[in-house]
Amino acid sequence: MVDKKYCMSSYLAFRFIEDSSKDFFEGMHHTMMPSFDSNNKRIVASATEIDEAIKNVFSSLKGKRLGILLSGGMDSAILASYMRGCDAYTFRFENGTYQSKELRRAEYYAYHEGLNLHYVDINWNDTVAPHLDAILQAKGAPVHSIEPQILQAALQAKQDGISMMVIGESSDLIFGGMDQLLSRDWTVEEFMQRYIFTQPSDVLVDPEDMSYLFERFRCQGDKIDFLQFMDHVFSVESSNSYFNALQTAGMEYIDPYANLKMDKPLDLFRIRNGEPKYLIRELFSMKYPDIPIPDKIPMPRPVDFYFKNWTGPVRHEFKRGLDMRNFTGNQKWQLYCLERFLDLYEPEKM
Repeated sequence: MVDKKYCMSSYLAFRFIEDSSKDFFEGMHHTMMPSFDSNNKRIVASATEIDEAIKNVFSSLKGKRLGILLSGGMDSAILASYMRGCDAYTFRFENGTYQSKELRRAEYYAYHEGLNLHYVDINWNDTVAPHLDAILQAKGAPVHSIEPQILQAALQAKQDGISMMVIGESSDLIFGGMDQLLSRDWTVEEFMQRYIFTQPSDVLVDPEDMSYLFERFRCQGDKIDFLQFMDHVFSVESSNSYFNALQTAGMEYIDPYANLKMDKPLDLFRIRNGEPKYLIRELFSMKYPDIPIPDKIPMPRPVDFYFKNWTGPVRHEFKRGLDMRNFTGNQKWQLYCLERFLDLYEPEKM
């Protein structure tokens, strides 16, 4: 079903098209990662059990030439510890000056584990803009700001002969890494205001109300089951960004955390008192006992720099006179990306 109005609002609010039956234009369908059967996940109760489960995953991959998207965070550092002699791909922006501490940590992990480190140099003109149309067309929808650089890394790895990329994307969701969203119990209204990425009514001439999705998880009067929301909504948005970029590159990939499930519900008390991903923190300390546990940092992408002089969208679907000073870099990316997607399939006459 074609419903451009809905799709624009859904992308702005959730960064993906939540209703799989609706599409922007006739003859297209937005791609979605196949759902993972939670009944087949391996139950883990400790850092030691996670360690054993990941070892088993890598044992099953013998014979493949593996690469890893290596950041300065815990998740990829842990995976790197099972990959001695393999190839690692680390994003480098602005000659290494952007988020340089994270880059230095990634370099340390690569050295510590004997990995062949490759830099994936990212800038707007040479890597982001040239890849954007390909991933827009592959997804059939606007995309997350990490997708062009993941595509660049995958293409570079393919040239190096890598047959499978290792990622650690799902660890945050499974083991309690989204500490800001887990920091308190929320009402439906509070969580909706906290979660929506860009409020459609702020930028669109004809927005659609996206509150229906939050209402689906209402419980106990005005409260929301935010854990179920994250399992069924956030997980889709996050995973599909990797799926689309890597699939567009024709790169096989695996997330060793994705097949795991904690034996008990998340201990919110521990998370809310300074221990997000407490089992992963324990495993990291086992692997790297001599260095401090790093703070969580999202995958770097300098969207504030990319759009510092952008004056905003001009298509008729957007409100006139939007003041770009009121929007974050990530929100500017969404507006730019949505407009570029619409221009691909429905260019406006000048």
